Amino acid sequence: MDRLLLTEVAPRDGLQNQPIFVPTAGKLELIQRLAEAGLTRIEAASFASPKAVPQMVDAEEIIAGTRSLPGVEVSALAMNGRGLDRALTCGTPQIATVVAATEEMNRRNINMTLDQATAAAEEVIGRALQAGVGVRAYVAVAFECPFEGPVEPAVVVRLAERFAAIGAGEVVIADTIGAAAPGQVTGLLRALLPSLPAERIGMHFHDTRGFGIANAHAAIEAGIRRLDASAGGIGGCPFAPGAAGNLATEDVVLLAEKSGLATGVDLSALIAAVDIAGRLLDRPLGGRAMPWLRRSHAQAVGDRR
Repeated sequence: MDRLLLTEVAPRDGLQNQPIFVPTAGKLELIQRLAEAGLTRIEAASFASPKAVPQMVDAEEIIAGTRSLPGVEVSALAMNGRGLDRALTCGTPQIATVVAATEEMNRRNINMTLDQATAAAEEVIGRALQAGVGVRAYVAVAFECPFEGPVEPAVVVRLAERFAAIGAGEVVIADTIGAAAPGQVTGLLRALLPSLPAERIGMHFHDTRGFGIANAHAAIEAGIRRLDASAGGIGGCPFAPGAAGNLATEDVVLLAEKSGLATGVDLSALIAAVDIAGRLLDRPLGGRAMPWLRRSHAQAVGDRR
């Protein structure tokens, strides 16, 4: 079977905007359950300012607590030099960094112009690579900005090419506010793939308008085999008005299985991880397929008895 590589982002992108603070032990329990479900790429923390993102105040403890996970590639977000210093000091094995594709989003998010944000990201990427740390570079609001509206694909392509050229191992195209439709995904990838091979491209979708899984399918049909997803569909960028939850991991795994793609994820164990996240956040969680998955899981358990 062809393989779909999933990066599980619930512990970072999923939790960062939640109103309930999740203690370190709870975050580590969630990460452990996700790893047990077969998710081998987990974005575990963010080295953002604790004042800006209080949920991520314990990033160093989270990284320390994930060192014993066998076969799991752990990453954390580092948006600037201060964040990178913290990430390197505590031995983070891989970092992710982000640049928004529009002027206003960068100003609102990090008080920089697009050129300044790009230069800052290039510095982070260069320093991380010199330290022997892998890098995933994100182009945020790649389809639509909450402040400027639709984004020109040429801008996204230029940023992606630039980050790839300076050594980012993976460039992730992010539909930060969940505004894309499948045709736009296909069109942007058609513009990007001639200059960047599919194996270096990841996609990150939100489900604001209900198109998340359709967009994932469009990316898969275009040859992309790297997708971000969040267990239970939790998430939402605190700096992007209108950004709803992430594409649910369970929905993507089910899509992959029905499309002949292996993920290595045990859906029954993933349901248990989603339940852990629900307990931590004190609310029921689950993607669009979760009611069906729960019924199927219950029936399978009953049949085994």
